[in-house]
Amino acid sequence: MQRNKNIYFVYLMIIIILLLLFFTALFIGSSYINPLKIVQYLLFNKQLPKANLIILTEIRLPRILLAIMVGAGLALAGTVFQGVIANPMVDPYIVGISAGAGTGVMLALFLGIPLVFSHLNLLPIFAFAGALLTVFIVYQLALVGNKLPVLTFLLSGVALSFILNSIMSFLMVLRTENLQQLVFWLMGSLAASSWSEVKMILPYFMLASLLIFYYGKDLNLILLGEENAAHLGLEVEKSKLIFLTAASLLTASVVSVSGSIGFIGLVVPHIARLMIGPDHRKLLPLSALLGAAFLLFADTIARTLMAPLELPVGIITALAGGPYFIYLLRKKSKNIW
Repeated sequence: MQRNKNIYFVYLMIIIILLLLFFTALFIGSSYINPLKIVQYLLFNKQLPKANLIILTEIRLPRILLAIMVGAGLALAGTVFQGVIANPMVDPYIVGISAGAGTGVMLALFLGIPLVFSHLNLLPIFAFAGALLTVFIVYQLALVGNKLPVLTFLLSGVALSFILNSIMSFLMVLRTENLQQLVFWLMGSLAASSWSEVKMILPYFMLASLLIFYYGKDLNLILLGEENAAHLGLEVEKSKLIFLTAASLLTASVVSVSGSIGFIGLVVPHIARLMIGPDHRKLLPLSALLGAAFLLFADTIARTLMAPLELPVGIITALAGGPYFIYLLRKKSKNIW
């Protein structure tokens, strides 16, 4: 009972922090908006000056919501990959999924393929195709018999990431007219956020997240070992396929609007695991909340630290995640599961 109370307290604190970050991100930036006026507008529908209203509703609010979805999506995907592979050093960025999704998007843009069909934006579909193909290639490269050695899986993902990043760099050279925008996209940026991006990824984000939450308890069985999970009645390969597909779709949808933002899927699940333990029924929602809060905080810093100059948010997350990855490598002799 006491443990459940502690877990609920952790949830409550993260939600409060997320709400505070949400409100703070609304009024700070290159153009300051009085917080009291925002409260009056949100709670009492009191009118704001037109310039402030446009900044609030058309620039900051969609960007904040996009940061929340991207952060939550990357953290969820990272938790799934770490659970399926049973290793805390796996995330969509490291194993090449982000690079695969990015390559899919870049190829679609480079080839001039129509990206809208019957009012449905197809950009996340191309990202998903690239991500899924990357998962398949990495899985096949790492597979030894019927087993998947973790080190081989990681190294295969890193190697394929280099190849895919080279392809994206080559495409950038050929498409120099949008070079600055593409560079920002590759480094990870939410600068081009709008309501259209929010609407574009929402269906894919919701579908993938619901699949992960619905089957989340099966990750606990997978961590017991494939043989034990099979004895307990779990169709291991089917579950792996569901998780890898859902995590790839989730990664692809958010990468299609934010670019490659690294290390959230690595750092956040590990912190969440330290806070409440390895039970994925509780770990998955906490990872999503922490990921949303972390990226919202990082993006707020990225757009205000050197305002009016804006930093790609991928730089902030890499500065935080890189040292943490080294810490995990140094701590590999300990069992943190």
